[in-house]
Amino acid sequence: MKNKIENSGIVQLLKIVWLENVPSYANKFFYSLGFLSMISFFLLIISGVILVFFGPDWWFTTSMGTFIRSIHLWATQAFVVFIILHLLIVFFSGGYRPPRRFVWVLGALMFFLVLFNAEFGYVLRNDFSSQWRSLQGADLYNGSGIGRFINNLNYAQVYGIHIIIIPIIILGILFLHYALVRLRGIATPYKKNFEYRIVKANHFVLFFRGFILVCVIVLLAIIFPSPLIAPVTIKQVAIEDPRLMAQTLLSELDYSSDTATYFDTIDPYTFNTKNVYIATPYIEYFKTQQGTVNLFDSFNQENKQLQNKNINLAKNYFSNNGKIIPNLDNNNPVIPMISSLVLMAKSGLYEASLRNEINTGYNPTYVLRFLSDTGVLEDKATKLGITTQQYGMLREEKGQFPPGAWWLAPLGFMDNTILKNDVNQDQHGAEILGILMLVFIAFPYIPILNELPDKLKIYKLIWRDKHIIM
Repeated sequence: MKNKIENSGIVQLLKIVWLENVPSYANKFFYSLGFLSMISFFLLIISGVILVFFGPDWWFTTSMGTFIRSIHLWATQAFVVFIILHLLIVFFSGGYRPPRRFVWVLGALMFFLVLFNAEFGYVLRNDFSSQWRSLQGADLYNGSGIGRFINNLNYAQVYGIHIIIIPIIILGILFLHYALVRLRGIATPYKKNFEYRIVKANHFVLFFRGFILVCVIVLLAIIFPSPLIAPVTIKQVAIEDPRLMAQTLLSELDYSSDTATYFDTIDPYTFNTKNVYIATPYIEYFKTQQGTVNLFDSFNQENKQLQNKNINLAKNYFSNNGKIIPNLDNNNPVIPMISSLVLMAKSGLYEASLRNEINTGYNPTYVLRFLSDTGVLEDKATKLGITTQQYGMLREEKGQFPPGAWWLAPLGFMDNTILKNDVNQDQHGAEILGILMLVFIAFPYIPILNELPDKLKIYKLIWRDKHIIM
C-alpha cells in the first residue's frame, strides 16, 4: 500500500515540484515565508473569484458576502506581510547573491505588483474609502504620467487590471521565481567557514503552517470584518446642501472648479466642465419640460460680459440663501437653469446623466470629479482621519481595525516632511518612489550597496544550527 501511494502520479509530481534535500535552517519558520505568501495569494484568488461571481450587491448586503470580502482583505494583509518578511530574510542571508540575483529581481517585481493591485482592489469596493482612494491614486498617477494610460477613476478599467492583468502577471512571475529556486536549490551560506547540514525538507510542517495561516485569516475575517463606509452620492449632496450643489454647478459653468483648473491636465481630465456638468444634463432635463424656454440656449446667446454678470449674480443669489426655483421669472437664465439641475440631482437623475455621458455606469470619472469639486469628500475624509495630512490610506478609518494600506507609510512620510510644501508633491513623490523601486529591484547588481547585509551579520541568526557547535 505504501509503495502504491509513493508511486502515485500526485506524489511523483510533488517530488518534481518540491525540494527534497535542504540546509537544516531551511526547515525553520523563516524559510516558510515564501510558501505562506503563495498560500495567501491562492486564498486571494479563490475569494476574489467568489466576489466576482456574486457581485457588489452580494458582498455589500449579505453576511456571507461580508465574510468573503473580509477574507479577501485579510489575505491581502497576509500576502504583503509575508512577502516583506520573505524579502528581508533573503536580504539578510545574502540569498540574492550570484547565481540567484534574478530570483531577487522577480521577487521584488512581484512585491510591487502586489502593492499596486492591493490599491486597485480598494478602488473596487464601491464604498467611501473606494471613492477617496481613487482620487488620491489618480493624483499620484497623473503627477507621474502613468495617468495617461491608467484612469484610476474608471471602475471598468481598474476592474480588468485588478482581476485579470496583474494576477496573470503575478502567476507567471511566481512560477518562474519558484522554478529558479527549484533549479538552484535553497541558498547555502556564502561564508566558507560557516558549517551547515543537509537534511530532508519537512513538508508536513510546511503545509501545517499553511493550514494554520488559513485558519488565522478565517478567524480574523470573522472577528474583524472588512469595514464598509457608505459612499457619497450627488443626490445626497443635493438633498443635504442644495446651495453647495448650486455653487459647485456654477463653478463648473465658469470653469473655476478644481476639475476645470486641475493642475495635471491630462486625459481623462481635459473635458469641458460646462458641457459635461451643465449643458448635457440640462438638455436632458429640458426635454422633459413642456412649454418652457431652453435656458442654456438663452445663456449661450448672451455676450461674454453679460454671461459673467449673470453668473456672479447667481453666485450671490445662492450664497445668500436663494431658493431653488427652476421656473423663476427674471432676466437671468443662470439661476433657474442651475435650480433645475439641483432638483434633477435631488431625484438622482443628474448622477445617472453623468454616468450615461461616459457611455457606461462603470466609469464614474465625471461623478467622482464633481463630488471632489464639492469638497464633501475631503471633509468626510478629514473626519475619518484619512487625508494626506493625516497619513491617509494607511488605515480605513481613524482608530479602526483592521488596518488599511499601512505599506504606504513611506509615501505618507514624504508627503508630511520633505514634500509637505511642494506644489508638485504628487509628481515628485511618484518620481522618488519610482527611483526607490528601481534601486530595490536592481539591488543585487549595485556594488557596495549589495554588501550591506554582510556588514550587518544578521545571517548568523538565520543560518544557526543548534546541532552544530560554532
